[in-house]
Amino acid sequence: MAFELPDLPYPYDALEPHIDEATMRVHHDAHHKAYVDNANAALAGTEWADRPVEQVLADLELIPEEKRTAVRNNAGGHANHTLFWQIMSPEGGGAPPGGALAEAIEATFGGFEQLKAALIDGGVKRFGSGWSWLVWDGTALAAYSTPNQDSPWLQSDTPLLGIDVWEHAYYLKYQNKRPAYLEAWWNVVNWPEVERRYADASAS
Repeated sequence: MAFELPDLPYPYDALEPHIDEATMRVHHDAHHKAYVDNANAALAGTEWADRPVEQVLADLELIPEEKRTAVRNNAGGHANHTLFWQIMSPEGGGAPPGGALAEAIEATFGGFEQLKAALIDGGVKRFGSGWSWLVWDGTALAAYSTPNQDSPWLQSDTPLLGIDVWEHAYYLKYQNKRPAYLEAWWNVVNWPEVERRYADASAS
């Protein structure tokens, strides 16, 4: 089955004032849709056309070379944005995560504030477009940034939280103030979803 553009799990204006309605409309309806359409076009007629996007990305080196860049960019964009919508919520932000995820954050980073600082720093210092990630690498948490639409699935890491730092994610509201966007973003993070993803990844 071809990739499909998922519905947003909340109204376009639900993340105001931190992320504005106009940005959400163009980000989801135009940018994410283009990634879906282009990924489907690149994979059409191949054995990969009906496979989960995570598998497509993890096995990218097996995809014919002439299609590989288009798949990396567009299937990556689809995977990244599908996660992005889910790890934000109108009821987001608030207290940092608890339980097993909090313990893992403490063990790896020294605490939530250190994790937050690492992800903001990764986003601020990412030259051009990209993402700042919290991932499960198979043995522990890790934080890093990637360029363009590169996904942690490319290196067999499981993304738990990703912050989009392409200009289309913030420029209508924040213009060139990427650090302000990165600070505001924590007001919408959906911790129960991140905790669920961590539980699933660390148990497998």
